[in-house]
Amino acid sequence: MSMSKFWSPFVKDLVPYVPGEQPKLTRLVKLNTNENPYGPSPKALAAMQTELNDNLRLYPDPNSDLLKNAVAGYYGVQSNQVFLGNGSDEVLAHIFHGLFQHDQPLLFPDISYSFYPVYCGLYGIQFDAVPLDAQFQIDPADYARPNGGIIFPNPNAPTGCLLALDAVEQILQASPDSVVVVDEAYIDFGGETAISLVDRYPNLLVTQTLSKSRSLAGLRVGLAVGHPDLIEALERIKNSFNSYPLDRLANVGAAAAFEDREYFDKTCRLVIEHREWVVAQLQAKGFEVLPSAANFIFARHLQHDAAGLAARLREQGVIVRHFKQERIAQFLRISIGTPEQNQALIDGLGDL
Repeated sequence: MSMSKFWSPFVKDLVPYVPGEQPKLTRLVKLNTNENPYGPSPKALAAMQTELNDNLRLYPDPNSDLLKNAVAGYYGVQSNQVFLGNGSDEVLAHIFHGLFQHDQPLLFPDISYSFYPVYCGLYGIQFDAVPLDAQFQIDPADYARPNGGIIFPNPNAPTGCLLALDAVEQILQASPDSVVVVDEAYIDFGGETAISLVDRYPNLLVTQTLSKSRSLAGLRVGLAVGHPDLIEALERIKNSFNSYPLDRLANVGAAAAFEDREYFDKTCRLVIEHREWVVAQLQAKGFEVLPSAANFIFARHLQHDAAGLAARLREQGVIVRHFKQERIAQFLRISIGTPEQNQALIDGLGDL
């Protein structure tokens, strides 16, 4: 007898998100989940060590004021323009739930973060996937039509391609009555944040994460910045869902990470340098590499099947991400690692 008789009816039709593989072997070169090769800021680690004490018996600040103020100070906004959650995925869940349930379809790119259609399934939201152009870029004109909201990663994932701020503005101007969410998980590796636009566009919401550029994927901290009215909608959802999303360690560690600009700038610079090296090495082997502003690259080889290359690398102990989606089935998404890891990638490909 199936135990699924106990499920709410909608659960049967859900198609959950599948994260990148997290293998248990430690000696693998893991270039499949876009983790930062450099550790968190030493100041963030020190702040968390200090907080690791008897006070863990007490609930954290439900409003996370320390961290909200750190984010607001960093970006030059007010703290009532900042929302926090457990990783940007939770922040996105609240956005889908609270801002995207409308009569018109939600718009996002056909090649994009694969969590978007998952959230549409979870919250019963209809959507249209808007095709990227032939160069795998977002064309703002394609979004100038009736919609119940717009969301896209910038830089896009898994392509790594960046949309310039003036193009982001075109999208905002064409849909003044819809919420436009710019998902900036990778913005610090070569882009310019749209947070500078939030005071001019009340329909703009920008999400970010500390998982990538601040090397805190294991801490689960995400945020959104936008008009206080948008933030209030998210706070209402959050406080109907989980009143203490960020724990004591996350609050102090994330705040310290934002304060340590020097370490942040240095590690971002290193990742960008290593990315350019990997791109040059792959191009020398005959790969076509899309222009990336992220901490990963998206590449295909015209003579070699992507699944075959991924299997060949795996035999050499190097794991990269391969997506089966038709338009991108010949591409590999490769995270930028340490120089040693990047060299292992190039060596693992051998002589093509």
